[in-house]
Amino acid sequence: MADITAIILTRNEEEFIRDCILSIHNIVKRIIVVDSFSEDRTVEIAQKLGAEVYSHEFVNYAKQYMYAVEIAQVKTCWILRIDADERLTEESAREAEQLCNANTETDVSGIVLRFCNMFLGRPMLHGGAYPWKKLSLYKASYGAIENRNMDEHIILSSGNTIEAHKDSMHLAFRGLTFFTNKCNWYSTREAMDYFEQKETTLQNASFKTRIKMKVYYKLPIGFRSWLYYIYRYYFRLGFLDGKEGKIFTFLSAYWYRFLVDAKIYEHNKLGAAFDPTGPLR
Repeated sequence: MADITAIILTRNEEEFIRDCILSIHNIVKRIIVVDSFSEDRTVEIAQKLGAEVYSHEFVNYAKQYMYAVEIAQVKTCWILRIDADERLTEESAREAEQLCNANTETDVSGIVLRFCNMFLGRPMLHGGAYPWKKLSLYKASYGAIENRNMDEHIILSSGNTIEAHKDSMHLAFRGLTFFTNKCNWYSTREAMDYFEQKETTLQNASFKTRIKMKVYYKLPIGFRSWLYYIYRYYFRLGFLDGKEGKIFTFLSAYWYRFLVDAKIYEHNKLGAAFDPTGPLR
């Protein structure tokens, strides 16, 4: 076991929360679940598995995560940020435990985990979707989350990061209806972030956020989603993932990315306000 507190944000995750907790319970000292008033058995399952569960109204992931860190009053060296649809494998859990124990007194402040995304029952191994890397483990004293509506990252105040080598799993796909609804929900938050980030210096933003604002969003509206598709499907070999890869890349670009552009255009033209999205249902 390593000196880790795990934090999981949930909303109607009874299908996933059990396996998520079981995948980490042997390597962490505490498991904190902050739930957005689930209407299923999420809270019951989490509590039975030994998690400390708190309920809190959802505004966005960043604010919910900030609340989780605050309410947990973390005393461990490390924090593991993990979603209910993510799980460590036996190999990646063992590696994460070893890396945390080996770097308690070093200048390493963050550990990037790598995930394999599953879509329509098939692992997405091309198109830039693999490995999906995420700064998931970090020293509590040196990390904080970006205050964004969407695509928030952990930012380290000092220290170095290292990367794990073993794959963990990301099971975000729950059917095409859920996937497209989620993209629509995410796109509103992404558009909100676009307008908010335009007014900031990006000094404390992650590298990915700065690239998105300074490069991607400088391209013509609409054109950038087309270029995103071409890059992922052809240059990053997304076509090698078969029909599933075609659907995944097409929806990621021409549904999600183009929808973000369309909502930005709508706001610029009509000045329509963005309605609060609330938690994803």
